Amino acid sequence: MKLHTITTGDGPKKVALVHGIGASAELWGSLAERIAASGEFTAIAVDLRGHGESPRAQSYRLGEFVDDLIETLPGDLHSAVGHSLGGALLVRAVPRLLPQRAIYLDPGFKLGLPSEGAGARVFWALSGVTLPLVMLASAATGTGDSKRYSEATRVLDKRAKRRFDKKMTVGIFDQITHAPTASAAPVVPSTLVLSAEGKAVVPAPIPAELEALGWDVRQLPQVGHPFWLHDADATFGAIRDVL
Repeated sequence: MKLHTITTGDGPKKVALVHGIGASAELWGSLAERIAASGEFTAIAVDLRGHGESPRAQSYRLGEFVDDLIETLPGDLHSAVGHSLGGALLVRAVPRLLPQRAIYLDPGFKLGLPSEGAGARVFWALSGVTLPLVMLASAATGTGDSKRYSEATRVLDKRAKRRFDKKMTVGIFDQITHAPTASAAPVVPSTLVLSAEGKAVVPAPIPAELEALGWDVRQLPQVGHPFWLHDADATFGAIRDVL
């Protein structure tokens, strides 16, 4: 699928921005503006299938999302940034996209959801009930809520959630739970940035394993999972040197 994109800036170095589940390309705006401000970069944000202005689909397999990125993004990327689900997709796309470098913000490498045994079978058989309960509990105890959003961001976030094809949610969580990203040496120079909530998607010992394999691992504890929607300046500052 050819995805809808939003381009910010006109610099010679192209940076791809891949959002998480339930988000959209336009939510990258504050970070894209900071990336493009120097005139050195062009930021290209995509709407994943079933999100934003991109079409809805009959199927939402991870491999299909990855194929969409390959179809849509230019082949001469300087760097690529993936957040949450976008990070889980980017790590699968990098061997084909081959950007000069990759940056992962709380990527969905592994979820703390049951994957084996009778309990897991019950959880996924009742996933229409159990998964929303887990998400509600996480929202209640985490720092990734929308209270820190600007009013403009609240508007964009609500619009993204209205456009989002919610039928993909259980399937996405199921796929990532049962096929987590294995720790491996980076295909291209890669930076992993973890928020205060990063352990929910990159639990120990994965960060240490990745660092030992050559990944650049960083912490940004002053923000929650939404990163730049909480603090765009801090997020840009954490990745500026590796763009």
